[in-house]
Amino acid sequence: MTCIIIDDEPLAVDLLTSYASKIEDLEVIGNFNNPIDALKLLRENTVDLLFLDIQMPEITGVEFKKIINPDIKVIFTTAYSEYALESYDLNAVDYLLKPITFQRFLKAVEKAQSKSVDAIIHESNDYIFVKTEYRHQKLLFSNILYLKGLSDYVAIQTKDGKVLTLQNMKDFEQSLPKNKFIRVHKSYIVSLEHIEYIERNRIIIQGEHIPIGATYKDAFWAKING
Repeated sequence: MTCIIIDDEPLAVDLLTSYASKIEDLEVIGNFNNPIDALKLLRENTVDLLFLDIQMPEITGVEFKKIINPDIKVIFTTAYSEYALESYDLNAVDYLLKPITFQRFLKAVEKAQSKSVDAIIHESNDYIFVKTEYRHQKLLFSNILYLKGLSDYVAIQTKDGKVLTLQNMKDFEQSLPKNKFIRVHKSYIVSLEHIEYIERNRIIIQGEHIPIGATYKDAFWAKING
């Protein structure tokens, strides 16, 4: 992924640049202390990811995010936690609170990478590629039993074991084929093929008891009975 770094504090730019240099598949193609200076580079180059400070003198990071190409993924950086909610309203990949550790920086980059290529659906075929750790794992739809959403990642249970990915449940719900998978709970998407039986608003798949949430109950039964 190509990225640029914008922060009005030179030391912060140096730190993030240093962190980025340690990640093999992340390339810094520019760093700036003034966001206005970054606009030309953004117009003339393909930039995948932007590390963007929120509180800057001429234009805030939030204002800057609103005027750039919405396809550019943004990770906000700031010393002020009160901006977190607004940053997520702008669909930011992540929000890094200074002082930023390398471990936290790496986690944010992995989120950005997962949003780019975590799930590449081949609709005319029968598989999906999911980014897990530093590889792309091919999973056959017929091999996926269910998906369980956890705090920061999704666990995909297959016949062969568990695969962890940073992609969120909403992305999977929108991408997985509707004739094969259905969301039944805020934390679960199940394979229709692998449902063994249903009892008392619970789905049983290979011994796992999966709850049917009230929000999803009607759509699930309509699918089952349709």
